[in-house]
Amino acid sequence: MHIILVSSRSATTRTITLTPRLVLLLLIGFAAMVLVMSSLFSYVTVRHAAEIRLPFLQDLIRAVSLEENQRRQEYVKENLKVMAVKLGEMQAQLTRLDSLGERLSTLAGVRPQERKAALGDGRGGPLLLRSEVSPNELQRALDSLARDVEARTDALSVVESQLFEDRVRKNLLPSTLPVNVQWNASAFGWRLDPFTGQRAMHEGVDFPSDVGATIVAAASGVVVTAERHPEYGNMIEIDHGNDMTTRYAHASRVTVHVGDVVRRGEKIAEVGSTGRSTGPHLHFEVRFRGAAQNPNRFLEQAWSNTFAQR
Repeated sequence: MHIILVSSRSATTRTITLTPRLVLLLLIGFAAMVLVMSSLFSYVTVRHAAEIRLPFLQDLIRAVSLEENQRRQEYVKENLKVMAVKLGEMQAQLTRLDSLGERLSTLAGVRPQERKAALGDGRGGPLLLRSEVSPNELQRALDSLARDVEARTDALSVVESQLFEDRVRKNLLPSTLPVNVQWNASAFGWRLDPFTGQRAMHEGVDFPSDVGATIVAAASGVVVTAERHPEYGNMIEIDHGNDMTTRYAHASRVTVHVGDVVRRGEKIAEVGSTGRSTGPHLHFEVRFRGAAQNPNRFLEQAWSNTFAQR
């Protein structure tokens, strides 16, 4: 394409040839100019509208800001409502947790005074908030709930500690049958000695069983003695803490060593007839501060469980 330009002053002509490349350059230049002008207009009108004091621009900006603020407020209100509902559900769960804590406290033997001291002043009941709550009200409710949760945590910690102590105490009591038999041949107390025929004190109970039968620890503890004794034969003594020990005598074989930590029901020896014995059996003793106690007092529950299973 050719464009001919004619000058009226000099009566001369000038020809411009439009090539595809020139057309492309012109279009690019025009687009760049439009972009620059629109950016400049936006900068001037938006950033300096307050200084320029153009009424229509200020009205436009005010309308946009008002709409944006209204959307933001609606969004915040909806979120506050959702959070208030969740907070109410948490409060209801906390009330149920409090009831469960009271039942556990009764089972654990925690006195009401101790539980009250852990909880502090009595507070509770469902959380009731207005349909529309402010952020400050919601924050106060959250702070109150956090204090309640902390108090319940302390109270349940007391219960947990008590239950743990009870479990440890029961685990350390010799209340498991040391051998798998249903009866003992010789009870605790005074009897006629089988060797001398004279009246003598029997400081344990005898469980007749086959040679090689398993002997287990009646409770958890630490092995303090594992030796050959002239009267007890192969003997084991276990310390269960709190001045409580148990002895296992006349074993044919000992499977633990001094210093071993054994668990309730763990194998420690095998039945035999070593030492001062008339036949294969286990002589079992329970001692508190060195004094012999009647083992049947501790094995009553074990007897009941054995008979119930059989």
